[in-house]
Amino acid sequence: MTKAIKLLTALPPPQRHRLMALAREVAFPEDTRIFEAGAVADRFWVVRSGAVSLDQRVNDLRRVTVATLGAGDLLGWSWLFPPHRWDFGAEAFSPVRAYEFDAAAVLRLCEEDPALGLTLVRCVAEVLAHRLEATRIRLMEPHTTRGHHAL
Repeated sequence: MTKAIKLLTALPPPQRHRLMALAREVAFPEDTRIFEAGAVADRFWVVRSGAVSLDQRVNDLRRVTVATLGAGDLLGWSWLFPPHRWDFGAEAFSPVRAYEFDAAAVLRLCEEDPALGLTLVRCVAEVLAHRLEATRIRLMEPHTTRGHHAL
């Protein structure tokens, strides 16, 4: 499996500086719900410190953690794709500091600078591909037979 892509370090410095001009520093105390699945996705974050768990509601009483994010990780991609609703929920697993970006402002920047927009979309696509692969591996683990070789 490839190393997880870090959005801010994946952007070339001039594009990173333009994007960071839109950043706002935020903090979430431990156990804070950052967003809920189905709610409007109008922003995203890059985690600076701490841990965030992405979860899926199984029923009214139970959530399953599908990923844990840490420093440098992108939190939220649903802002980029219609219908702009969160696919998962997110909760601060520990105290979290992050850069927050307003999706509308970032999308305007992408329209003004198509090269930045293309690079950003490619970075988000790489993040999604990496997380999909990690999920696939996690789902397959219980079904693989260790110590036995196929004939």
